[in-house]
Amino acid sequence: MNITRIFSDKEGDTHFESINIPLVDQGDIGFLSETFDVQKLQFRKVSANYNYDFHCAPQIQYIVLLDGGVEIETSLGIKKKFQTGEILLVEDITGKGHKTKNLEKKERTSLFIYVKD
Repeated sequence: MNITRIFSDKEGDTHFESINIPLVDQGDIGFLSETFDVQKLQFRKVSANYNYDFHCAPQIQYIVLLDGGVEIETSLGIKKKFQTGEILLVEDITGKGHKTKNLEKKERTSLFIYVKD
């Protein structure tokens, strides 16, 4: 399973990285990854006009896009679009941060899964 990691480097610039989460065949129940320790889970809904200027993530977290896409721009001006169902691992809790805006003018919901310290 591929997900996108968003992280900051030593200079504080934000980058994208594709990472692979291996899945192992477990027979009738399907393919499973290893388990991950998590701290909290939170749902979020944003307005149709969501366009959030540069910010750092408040904590290391997975974000699952439930019903709408986003465009994320790094501090270096690199933009990527992510669609419903995609998963992000957001780790840029320091540095210059990233911008986020809705791809469509509609409310969007997502799921935050906070990674345990």
